Amino acid sequence: MKILVVDDERSIRNTLKDILEFEKYEIDLAEDGLIALEKVKNTIYDVIFLDIKMPQMDGIEVLDKMRADGVEAPVIMISGHGNIETAVECIKKGAYDFIEKPIDLNRLLVAVRNALDKTTLVAQTKLLKKKVNKKYAMVGESDSVCRLRDLIAKVAPTDARVLITGDNGTGKEVVARQIYEQSHRAGAPFIEVNCAAIPSELIESELFGHEKGAFTSAIKTRTGKFEQANNGTIFLDEIGDMSLSAQAKVLRCLQENVISPVGSDKSVKINVRVIAATNKNLRKEIDAGNFREDLFHRLNVIPIHVPSLAERTDDIPLLVEHFTAQICEEQGIAPKHFAPEAIELLKQHTWLGNIRELRNVVERLIILSGKEITADDVEQFA
Repeated sequence: MKILVVDDERSIRNTLKDILEFEKYEIDLAEDGLIALEKVKNTIYDVIFLDIKMPQMDGIEVLDKMRADGVEAPVIMISGHGNIETAVECIKKGAYDFIEKPIDLNRLLVAVRNALDKTTLVAQTKLLKKKVNKKYAMVGESDSVCRLRDLIAKVAPTDARVLITGDNGTGKEVVARQIYEQSHRAGAPFIEVNCAAIPSELIESELFGHEKGAFTSAIKTRTGKFEQANNGTIFLDEIGDMSLSAQAKVLRCLQENVISPVGSDKSVKINVRVIAATNKNLRKEIDAGNFREDLFHRLNVIPIHVPSLAERTDDIPLLVEHFTAQICEEQGIAPKHFAPEAIELLKQHTWLGNIRELRNVVERLIILSGKEITADDVEQFA
């Protein structure tokens, strides 16, 4: 772990250096803010100690410049003239912590450990976000996928409700995620609800929450998915499988932007963007009395149909390449390659399970075949 100590007093710099090196940290020193700014341009530090009172540029100015330049390391401000107002100002400007001189050894080491924990957590969060983004990447260059991307780009910045339709395995969740990630709500919660996986008697509690004692198993108050998604986005997957009673409550929520938890007479105001998806023909479900027409029109502001894999077979080589890299990384397998003849056979396959089925087949072939996956492998394992 590398730490930068910025202080115009040589004795303070050397003291901090000795203490931190004894704790096995790698230490770099700077006697003023200008030198520190040069150092952070060329070196990534895990923690920065920054004195406030310095010639040329004071520590708060240096902190401002570091944050403006995109330096993300936790900055711990140090000062012999500290007060609450100064500490608050530093924290508001992005400092991680504030320590007064003379520096207490235990306080110093605790601050360093906490700051390093934050650095590790931020790095892990970034890695996790990259993995999530890869998982929901929209792969393909066919005309249908390009049109889909264009439509998402137009719809995402708005708050319009979206109804995504398409067969099982076509990537409806990917479309929902793309809309969310390109929207102004991207930093807020994205709450996914699989309406088909929740028993009809529990769906209302799942969506709107419940009060303690509202029903036999309600041993404590629970916040529903709509409230969890407040100021963000809720994705109602398989909306066509929702019970009629739950549909009535969702309709009220969309009309009035309020919810009522089960067993409660209070109303909770919410601000949620709704994206719904289904593999069913909702117009046929309406005719059969299984889906409310008024709810359909509330949800179907922007209809988006996701094409089947049969409609975009030209994307199969790109999808195979994408899944191969993803699966080899996940499974810890050395990179593998599909022979051109194997790709051609995959393009001729009837993909009733669409992209989901293709990914499963690619995973099977990677695990069961050699370094190069041949047409024979496809015939045997696909």
